[in-house]
This record gives sequence, C-alpha cells and structure tokens, in this order.
Amino acid sequence: AIQYDYFFTAPVNTGRPSGRDLNHDGKLNQPDDAIGFGRHEGQYGMLVLSKFPIDSAHIRTFQRFLWRDMPGALLPMNPKTHQPFYDDGDLAALRLSSKSHWDVPIEVSDGKPSVGKRSSDLLHLLCSHPTPPVFDGPEDRNGHRNHDEVRMFADYVDPKKSEYLIDDAGRRGGLSAGASFVVVGDLNCDPVDGEGMRGTMDQLLKNPRVNASFVPKSTGGPLVVKSHADQFISNHGNPTRVTADFTGEHHGCLRIDYVLPSRGFEIVGGGVFWPAPGQLGADAVTASDHRMVWLEIHPQPSGG
Repeated sequence: AIQYDYFFTAPVNTGRPSGRDLNHDGKLNQPDDAIGFGRHEGQYGMLVLSKFPIDSAHIRTFQRFLWRDMPGALLPMNPKTHQPFYDDGDLAALRLSSKSHWDVPIEVSDGKPSVGKRSSDLLHLLCSHPTPPVFDGPEDRNGHRNHDEVRMFADYVDPKKSEYLIDDAGRRGGLSAGASFVVVGDLNCDPVDGEGMRGTMDQLLKNPRVNASFVPKSTGGPLVVKSHADQFISNHGNPTRVTADFTGEHHGCLRIDYVLPSRGFEIVGGGVFWPAPGQLGADAVTASDHRMVWLEIHPQPSGG
C-alpha cells in the first residue's frame, strides 16, 4: 500500500449558512441556501494526501473570495424578468467557491524546508471541487458558477489575469510565470457532454500554460457506456475518457475529474482506474460514483 505521511485540509463553504434565500423558494436555512450546497458544514469537504512534504507556510486558500469580485463574472439572470437573479444582499454573501480553491505547494525534490528553495522545487497542487452545473432552474445559476469556478484557476496560473484574486490571508495575485503546477479535482464539467456551459473546460484544456495533451482512459468505462446505450444517444465524447458513473441516476457517464499538469512536465503514464469486471480492483470502484484519475509526470530535461 502507498503511505501518505503528509496531509492538508481546511474549511469549505458547503453547508455554511448564507443567511439568504439563495434559491428563491421562500425558505431560509435550506441546503440550497448555504454558500455551497450542503446539509451540514463540511459536507463534500476536501483533503490532500501527499507522499512528499507540504510547504505549509505558503499554502493559499480562496474560500472567502466573493463571486461578484471576479471581473466579468457570469452572474445569472432571471430569464423571465431579464434582471439579475441575485440581489446585492445575495452577492455580498455569495462566495465564488462552492467548496474552496487551494494552492498547496508540495516539496517534490529533497524534502528539506523551503527556505531558499527554488520555485522549480515546488509543485503547486491546485485543488477545487466546483458545483455541479445542474440542480437549478432556467437561470442556470449552478452552470454559471461552475464556469467561473473553473475559470478561477485558469486565471490564477496566468500572471496577466490573476491580479484581482485575493486569498483568505489578504495576499493578491496568482502564480508566477515559471511556477510548476498540477490542477486536480472533480471539476464537475465534461468538455463536450453534460449540462455544463460549453467552453467551460476549454479555459483549462486549451490554456497555454496547461499540458492537456494526455487524456487518461480506462477499460471499464466504455463497457458501462455500452451497457446503458440509451443514456448516451446525444453524447459526443469518447467513452474511454469518462471518469464518473451516473447511470444509476440516468445521467450517463461523463469526464469530469481531472489531473492537468503545467507545461514543462513529461507525462509518461496515466489512466482512469476503472477496471473491467473480473479485473483486479473491479469490486472496489463502486465505493464512489467517481473513478480515480492518475498521472505519472517527470520534469522535462533542461531546454525541453
């Protein structure tokens, strides 16, 4: 078994009361009225496990950043009235991140304290879990928020776009141009299928700082797609790339979980852990409706 000697976790927004009727159903203190959907604080929380030391002194979290403070934010409109769906009071409480956004620096070289360490020795693990772009109404408030939650890290890795971001400690800006990173998480958006806004994942998959050339695949995913063909009539994605199984809810399978390294890494292997029936581990994958996505990456040689 793999042993993870280092970990990080922090508060998230799910289940955190907003004090507002955010879904406009006339009721307060319901799961949909929380900053992020949740029946109690911390539901759908996040955890980082690492084999390598974590540079705890330089972790950045963006749990409190308000959605309205993102320039050009896709704040939803009421399609009947053509007025903003959220009023000023809602927007003063509504944070961008439905859970949180974390920058967790990992010391991937010699494991010594980071004082004097070169930026190339640190791997910034950029973790998030955007809201699913469903479970809303014609205003598509969750679809718009999902788009902007994905956008946040696309802006964060671009020094020309990240100056507006302020973390929970009051520090402004994003990563430097030469920083190494990996974007990880259940981003709840398929590039071509599902109910996410089109173009949402292009913000990362076509980002000039992201190496999205390698697409993890599985053997078990296509078999599930084939056995539930009626749920995939309108889908266009490659079934070998799906990472989550919602066929029990009649929502098919989608590619919504990602491991996306920055350019400068060589991707030497990877996949989606979704064995076919009878293969090793096939009896364990149903512990979640998501499947583990993994990559093996190596720094490219100098000049590569």
